[in-house]
Amino acid sequence: MKTNREFASDLVGIALRNGAEQAEAYIKSSKNLSLEVKNQELDAVESSLSFGYSLRVIRDGKLGFSYSTSADESESVIRNAIEAAKWADADEYLDMPSNGKHGSPQAMEYGSLEVFDGKGWDIKEDEAVKHVLIIEKAANDFDKRIQKTRKATGTFSSGEIFILNSKGIDISYPYTKFTAQVMTVAEENGESQMGWDFNGSRILQDVSFEDVGRNAAKRAVQMLGAKRINTVKAPIILDNSVASEFLGIFASSFSAESVQKGRSLLKDKIGQRVISPKVNLVDSGIIPRRLGTRPFDDEGVLTSEKVLIKDGELMGFLHNTYTAKKDGAYSTGNAVRGGYTGLPSAGILNLYLKTSSESDVIPFNTLISSMDKGLYITEAMGVHTANPITGEFSIGVSGLWIENGTIRFPVKEAVISGDMLDLFQRIEAVGDDMRFYGNIGTPSLLIGPTDISA
Repeated sequence: MKTNREFASDLVGIALRNGAEQAEAYIKSSKNLSLEVKNQELDAVESSLSFGYSLRVIRDGKLGFSYSTSADESESVIRNAIEAAKWADADEYLDMPSNGKHGSPQAMEYGSLEVFDGKGWDIKEDEAVKHVLIIEKAANDFDKRIQKTRKATGTFSSGEIFILNSKGIDISYPYTKFTAQVMTVAEENGESQMGWDFNGSRILQDVSFEDVGRNAAKRAVQMLGAKRINTVKAPIILDNSVASEFLGIFASSFSAESVQKGRSLLKDKIGQRVISPKVNLVDSGIIPRRLGTRPFDDEGVLTSEKVLIKDGELMGFLHNTYTAKKDGAYSTGNAVRGGYTGLPSAGILNLYLKTSSESDVIPFNTLISSMDKGLYITEAMGVHTANPITGEFSIGVSGLWIENGTIRFPVKEAVISGDMLDLFQRIEAVGDDMRFYGNIGTPSLLIGPTDISA
């Protein structure tokens, strides 16, 4: 059995001998375990081992691509990639990164990034089940009004990424990923409310399965007795979970690929103040233990930290090799793929919002107590329907009504609308409760007067 390096080297070498001017092999192997529990028993389990690889070639300025899950199909993969390039359109910006262009990836010490958990990677199913059972138990123990849980799930994944190309890239790294999430239902007097929570990390011990269950239960219980309010214009606080959803929609605007295709609301705005001067937006592939952290991107370029917005001013965009060449820039190490079946695009690794000055961070309780009248939004429905190109949105929200710095009652069926840039421009204060949901991190945000429709 050939090693990944030998296999990749053969793919690239044969492709070059058959007319490719540049070639790249991308290999991903993984082990995945997904568990769901119900009524303190294992309800569903999915376990898989997967292996897949792709070959990307450039020939006569044209791109060819093919992939497979079987090493025995390597000859047809090479043949199909070469053939695909014959029929593609020529593109002068096609290129692959070279070793040493941004340092030496081989010398990268990724141990400090903690993307691999040696203790968690070979977790046995019975041990994993115990972790997931904790989610449901913690939710049920939080309050007797928690009547049921839905989707109390945990995922336990590990694998390896390997990339080798004809320009000297020859790198690999092992990774692990662990997540927990649940939806709980609280019931009282014929009314039911739902609450959700999620946590994830590269390191198993970072994931508090108990906190996930407890937080979801708290969210559900606090919404019991919710009522509608009259249409009003008032400040709002976006819970960190809701703020992360908005930031997730905003994220696509930082891709140089989106900018070049005219699909970014930040096009032609470099050097301009685009959001509140109180905050910065940063993308980083080097935050230890985060789900988006990795030593190099999906083309083999070293990752780093990039300040995209500083004091409200747009500083730049995220590039892979292609978009960088098109803009006469350098790759920022932000090539991302959906797996071995996809081509690299330019996207975020870990995108997070922080204050321009640490002195601007305000304790969350102070955010609440400082509000004379307003809505603390704990859930938003349909954020994914926001238009990522124009930034326009109109979404249903629920949360807690605040008067004189005190939470008065839960609110349901309210609506807020506007556009993404205006929302982020009106950030007045930032909480001390920074949290990552997936690879997006943000604290709770106090937003200036906002139209809230009944």
